[in-house]
Amino acid sequence: MIKLENTEYEILENINNCLNKEELESKYTDYFEPFDYILGDYAYNKLRLKGFCDKSNSRFSKINDIAMKDNYLKERCAYHCNYFLIKKVKNKVVN
Repeated sequence: MIKLENTEYEILENINNCLNKEELESKYTDYFEPFDYILGDYAYNKLRLKGFCDKSNSRFSKINDIAMKDNYLKERCAYHCNYFLIKKVKNKVVN
């Protein structure tokens, strides 16, 4: 588990143990709050974040469909890049 601001996330994937909590905290903004998932990938040693949603999310669209994660990694990320995927723990807002 990882806490970002007042929300807990479950770590689903962490390729090559690349998740750096301090770096993620520095990049995380309230923009990512509505998303169910956050994917972080590394390009040229810089962390990039992308939000994804489940179909039940009101923010859902084809461009942020979690089912398209593998396609996103293949087409938008460096070949075999290190990445992590975290999922918001529903109903688990921490104060």
